[in-house]
Amino acid sequence: MTRPGLPKLIATDLDGTLVRSDDTVSAYTHEVLDRVRAAGIPVVGATGRGPRLKELTRNDIRAADFLVMAGGGCVVDQSDPAGPLVLRDERLSGEVLAMLLADLEAAAGPLTVMVEASDEHDAPLWGDYHPSWPYQDRFEARSRAECLSADVIKAFARTADHHVDELLAVAREIIPPQVATLTQAGLGFIEICPPGVDKATGLSVVAERLGVDPAEVLVFGDMPNDLPMFGWAGWARVAVSNAHPEVRAAADEVTLRNDDDGVAVYLDRLLSR
Repeated sequence: MTRPGLPKLIATDLDGTLVRSDDTVSAYTHEVLDRVRAAGIPVVGATGRGPRLKELTRNDIRAADFLVMAGGGCVVDQSDPAGPLVLRDERLSGEVLAMLLADLEAAAGPLTVMVEASDEHDAPLWGDYHPSWPYQDRFEARSRAECLSADVIKAFARTADHHVDELLAVAREIIPPQVATLTQAGLGFIEICPPGVDKATGLSVVAERLGVDPAEVLVFGDMPNDLPMFGWAGWARVAVSNAHPEVRAAADEVTLRNDDDGVAVYLDRLLSR
């Protein structure tokens, strides 16, 4: 532990961290998160999933008072009895996206590109088909021009010749942070988000609403898109043992794998101290 006592806010990534490899969340994990809330600690689901997947996300982290979605671009307060309240909704201009994709293709070669444009329930991603994309049931082939004709929540890109971490490094050399935020979440694609959007800035919206200092926040994660909140939170940064090497290196502690309910095991021990 980096601090005594209990944190005042707990945020966890979902896929690869809280959610197991078979896309389930154990009854044990739900029970522990319920106990966290009963102890008076708000719970936040911090995920790269876009708002089109709110229902899936709510089912995976039922105890969440807030959802930080789309890698920080969409923040939802679920604690209001009157109903969910959207606290943040950021978009990336299609025109800006077209320009940065052209610059990236000039440097890295042809890209496979998909965009997340709709926040309607279970809406598909649009763009170029790629067999490696794991969620083909929520994908619709559309032309690049159509994909870039309006603002988007985020975009996904890959090449045939670069590992995702290599492409991310190339993209960060070309695209300044004031134009777009670049990351990757373990899907084999880099993710292109609006400028200033990451899980740390999304969590900041929640923390400010609750009057919680970042030093009082405990976070869990597994992939590079979790690194901003690891840099922001101060109570403890915990990686699951299946995490990306960069995330393990940034963590204060490493818990068990997602498939072994590592987040719940850590929290159970914390509540039992």
